[in-house]
Amino acid sequence: MKYKVVFDPLAKLDLKEIFLYVAVNDNIQSANKLLDAIEETCYKLEKYPDRGHIPPELKTTGIKSYLEIHYKPYRIIYEIENNLVYVHSVIDGRRNIQEILSNRFLR
Repeated sequence: MKYKVVFDPLAKLDLKEIFLYVAVNDNIQSANKLLDAIEETCYKLEKYPDRGHIPPELKTTGIKSYLEIHYKPYRIIYEIENNLVYVHSVIDGRRNIQEILSNRFLR
């Protein structure tokens, strides 16, 4: 079965923020390269959507529908629904993940 990867608005905003941060603090080429690599990692979910694991911060809440994969230091949080893979967040793993996930998924 072929899956389709869809980025929700929050994930698109995450990618935009990552790009802008790297562009300002490093350079545009690095930002483009990083963005391409993260997106490529996300699109690999079209073939292998089950390869992720439940984020440890969500395990304790009982929420088990979200999975994550990594493009270090970034954590890509997604959900599989039928043949769609919804990418919900691309978060820098060095940030307070518990707080970010609580704000986004536990409302």
